[in-house]
Amino acid sequence: MQGVVQVYDPSTGVGVIVREDNREKVLLRPGSLKGSIFRMLRQGQRVNFDLETEEGVDYAKRLRFGSDGY
Repeated sequence: MQGVVQVYDPSTGVGVIVREDNREKVLLRPGSLKGSIFRMLRQGQRVNFDLETEEGVDYAKRLRFGSDGY
């Protein structure tokens, strides 16, 4: 899945990504960047991610760059 970072707070690790396919918001929770090459995200940055739904809420996990898989 691909999206654009709407907001990210590096001090808490919380943020929001807007999906490109349907413009719905996906949440980033603390620890979402763990294991990825990202240390920080900036507004407007394009990312690929896996979608995880928990109790009706969509969360992004396994963030990476475009088609290179990083």
